[in-house]
Amino acid sequence: MSTLCKFETALEILVGKWKPVILLQLFANGTMRFSELQKAIPDITKKMLTQQLRELQYHDIIHREVYNQIPPKVEYSITEYGQQLTPLLQAMNDWGTAHIAHLQELYGEEHSARSLKRN
Repeated sequence: MSTLCKFETALEILVGKWKPVILLQLFANGTMRFSELQKAIPDITKKMLTQQLRELQYHDIIHREVYNQIPPKVEYSITEYGQQLTPLLQAMNDWGTAHIAHLQELYGEEHSARSLKRN
């Protein structure tokens, strides 16, 4: 397997608008219930949140704990394996912060904010 294929494998796990956001919420807050994730990420639909959580669970990035009670209780947390993503997500966050500052230097506050919303 070439290096590029390995890179693509990593991207498949993290690509998309919501997975990094979900992971950052779980890293920042620890264990969270489904409803807490929905409130923390108000623009995500219930269906999309469910799909993204299932994919992350499949890859052993997050753990889903179901409690046998009424009403049902489900909690999500980062697995020990998933903790390995910490430096990667931190680096992405740091770069994003620096990029926003860079755009502001190039184009000014209003223009840089507008260009980020288009993406």
